[in-house]
Amino acid sequence: MLIKCLTVGPIETNCYIVTDEDTLQCAVIDPGDESNTVLDYLESNRLAAKYIFLTHGHFDHTMAVAAVQAETGAAVCMHRADVGEGDYRFSPPEGAVYYGEGDQFHVGALTFKVLETPGHTPGGVTLLCGEAMFCGDTLFRDSCGRTDLPGGDMPTLMASLKKLGSLPGDYEVYPGHMDSSTLERERRFNYYMRYALSM
Repeated sequence: MLIKCLTVGPIETNCYIVTDEDTLQCAVIDPGDESNTVLDYLESNRLAAKYIFLTHGHFDHTMAVAAVQAETGAAVCMHRADVGEGDYRFSPPEGAVYYGEGDQFHVGALTFKVLETPGHTPGGVTLLCGEAMFCGDTLFRDSCGRTDLPGGDMPTLMASLKKLGSLPGDYEVYPGHMDSSTLERERRFNYYMRYALSM
C-alpha cells in the first residue's frame, strides 16, 4: 500500500491517494481543492482511481470532487447525513454511493472499512485500511475537530474519539489537516482523546 498526501487549498487540507501497488488501482480521499494537482499525480503514476472517499461534507474537503470524478469516473462515496446544500453539506455527483458503519470497499487487494465518527459533522466517517486510519477532521495530532460550526456537537465528537481510541492495536493516523500521528501516541498525549476514553 502506497499512501501519498497532497496538501491542497487555502485551509491546507490533506488529500490522500491510497494505491494498491500491484494493480495501480487507488482511492482518492478528500480531494478538497486543486484538482489539477490530484489529476497530475494520478496521470504521472498511471493510477486508476476506483473511489473518491469523503470523510465529511465540508467545502475544504470536497471542492475538487466534481473535477476529479469527471476525469476519472471514480465512484463518489460519502455518508448520507452530510448530503445537501450549504453549511457542512455537499451534493455529490449523480450515482454517488452512501456508506455507513461497517461497509467495506475493495481497491485492488486493499480493503477500506467505514466507521461512523460524527461530531465535527453529522456524517463524519473514519476509513480504516490495513494499519492506516483516515479520520478526516475527527482526530488530529494532539487535538480534535471543532464543533462550533453548523452540525457540530461536542458530546457526539467525544463518543467518536472514544470509539477510535478503543480500537485494538495501533494505527497510523492520517488526519484531514496537519501532521500524521499514531493512535497509540494520541491515546497517551491527546488531551481530548484521553478525556473521551475516561468517560
